[in-house]
Amino acid sequence: MDMSTANLNIMTDTVRETARALAGETSDYDPLLKLVGAARFCLLGEATHGTHEFYRERAEITKRLIAEKGFAAVAVEADWPDAFRVNRYVRGMSDDKNADAALGGFKRFPTWMWRNRVVLDFIEWLRAYNDALPANAQRVGFYGLDLYSLYTSIEAVLGYLDKIDPQAAKRARYRYSCFEHFGENTQAYGYATSFGMTEPCEREVVTQLVELRRRAADYAARDGRIARDEFFFAEQNARLVKNAEEYYRTMFRGRVESWNLRDRHMAETLDALIAHLDAQGTQAKVAVWEHNSHLGDARATYMADYGELNVGQLVRQRYGREAVLVGFTTYTGTVTAASNWDEPAERKRVRPALSGSYEALFHEVGLPKFLLSLRDGGEAASALRGPLLERAIGVIYLPQTERQSHYFDARLSEQFDAVVHLDETHALEPLERHALWETGEPPETFPTGM
Repeated sequence: MDMSTANLNIMTDTVRETARALAGETSDYDPLLKLVGAARFCLLGEATHGTHEFYRERAEITKRLIAEKGFAAVAVEADWPDAFRVNRYVRGMSDDKNADAALGGFKRFPTWMWRNRVVLDFIEWLRAYNDALPANAQRVGFYGLDLYSLYTSIEAVLGYLDKIDPQAAKRARYRYSCFEHFGENTQAYGYATSFGMTEPCEREVVTQLVELRRRAADYAARDGRIARDEFFFAEQNARLVKNAEEYYRTMFRGRVESWNLRDRHMAETLDALIAHLDAQGTQAKVAVWEHNSHLGDARATYMADYGELNVGQLVRQRYGREAVLVGFTTYTGTVTAASNWDEPAERKRVRPALSGSYEALFHEVGLPKFLLSLRDGGEAASALRGPLLERAIGVIYLPQTERQSHYFDARLSEQFDAVVHLDETHALEPLERHALWETGEPPETFPTGM
């Protein structure tokens, strides 16, 4: 994207004058906590799904939100049943002996997103924080917002009903048997139903959710708060099965429909979580960890041109200034990512950001790490109204086609309320490290550069 040298210099100078350098001190994020104020949501993004510093900084910010602002939950881009196992651990309600065991439910690609060193340490911190609270105090929870866990969620619903209502469990098992001949292959289900090769399971999953909700008053009132929590867990799994069934049917119709269904599900899950926590007597506050592409307002990006929406947009539309959206960017370094879906994690080199991008602009500022507030206008917000290029690396990184695969147009100051830029970053360390991650990617000059 063309940008005159004069304009670039003006923008760079404006950011340099406005940015707060991050020096690794406790007070680094004082301005961000001031910006959060009494808001109920702090949405903390990431420009990749595999950068150590993004996870580390989000964890440090979240610790302060919990300890100083009374945040009651962390909601992440992860499957509901896997995250709820962690929730039980951090609240002292499980048999898992440590965070590693509690994270054991995360077996689906990409496992490194949640089975990594930073999350491990954060989960142990959260457990210790909760353990130190008075006996009757509300414990901070850990929840997943995503919808990929169709079969795991089916098992969770059946497990709940087996304990509480065996006859209802039989009816649920019969309804969910509709999926059995796909052998837990969700893509095969989506393909077969999309092309009319088999009848969808839509009626069965909707009927099951309706029946579960009809029994809510009975199930949730049996044993106080624990019963309410367990019913909430089961209900969200049943709702997930309904939405996941629709999601896999839409996969072959086009990206926009399936993307919107997924992000609406995540926003609805966040709404349900807030309502559940509020019902326990206090107005809950939630920190959300997801990719920038989910948490930055879609209306300020190319996504709006295609009719796509996202969690950040939906939360802003519903809660307004009660939500603070924080983006994270990097210029270069390494990243944990795969070359194709369901392949091993690799430690890849992140190419220096393209000219004409926000990342390249931030690199020219000359500060290795900084925080930039963009809410309520100001010179920085005006300078970064764009549009410029912005980079997004998911679980797959394809540097050979970087411009086409990883860049999009955005208006940064409308997309986020604040941005954290970390100029050089490093690959997230998975708990299970394969040879490709250990050796890392050779330099682009290989073998002549050796």
